Amino acid sequence: MDKPHTTPKDFFLWAGAIIAFYWSIIAFIFLLFSYIDYTFPNALTYYPVDPYQSGISFQMASIIILFPVYLALMRVIRGDIARDPSRGEIWVRRWAIIFTLFVAGLAIAGDLVTLLTTFLNGEELTTSFLLKILVIFLVAAGVFMHFIADLRGYWMAFPMRKRYVSIGVAGILAAAIVSGFFIVGTPAQARLARFDAQKVNDLQNIQSQVVSYYQAKRALPANIEDLNNPLMYGPVPNDPQTQAAYGYEATGSLTFKICADFNSQSRGTQSSVAGDMVPRPAGIKGVDNWQHPTGNYCFERTIDPSFYPPLSKVQL
Repeated sequence: MDKPHTTPKDFFLWAGAIIAFYWSIIAFIFLLFSYIDYTFPNALTYYPVDPYQSGISFQMASIIILFPVYLALMRVIRGDIARDPSRGEIWVRRWAIIFTLFVAGLAIAGDLVTLLTTFLNGEELTTSFLLKILVIFLVAAGVFMHFIADLRGYWMAFPMRKRYVSIGVAGILAAAIVSGFFIVGTPAQARLARFDAQKVNDLQNIQSQVVSYYQAKRALPANIEDLNNPLMYGPVPNDPQTQAAYGYEATGSLTFKICADFNSQSRGTQSSVAGDMVPRPAGIKGVDNWQHPTGNYCFERTIDPSFYPPLSKVQL
């Protein structure tokens, strides 16, 4: 009997289904990793996980879009097989299933090797590490069992069981996505958080300008407009949300405060809120503390002249 012929339709249906499946599974794993890192932060990590700046939103979007695409493509594929059973023997289907089994088997083996190596090295088996190992093992084992059953024709023989499994998997993914909204918040909340991040970034830049102004003029600026110097930093930024000027006040010869209205309480340290590339002068007390409550809040700063001595005329 001649082998069934693989049509372009068969090839692209299976290629699209496998790509959508792999992408969904990888996004699901990394989404759970993000939840684990957020719930069990690593004490050795200087910058804690910030859900607004991590890949949680992208991972959630990938699952929401691509997993239904995978289900839709597989529905078309199985419909073709039901009408023409020879479609179940085409090479692209067998290669896709066997390759997926190979990848899942490697993932399980690599997972166990990583766990055993960590144990033999005497390293601490943290809750975060064990949970990530468990996630990879369970996902890879689930994928392996699903496709080995598909290769043996189990799902074609018991279509209702396949439907129950599909409903169960969809429920797990839906629960993971809903959990993300409790961590990341709604899109509106995420937008407000990004406004707050930009405000902290602006205040850090203003702080740096104040220090430079003090070094150049041996005095703090009387008001925030004094910082407008196109040859140095350009115009002082305004609040991106309201376009109002940020609050500034010189409270002494070496002390000042800068203020902004925040939408919500900050999460983590300044770096997780505003990014890691913001300059942080070491001579200003409390510079690493950019955490803030909801509402109007002022950061009080003191310049230490031993770290930031006034510049001489030669230096200027």
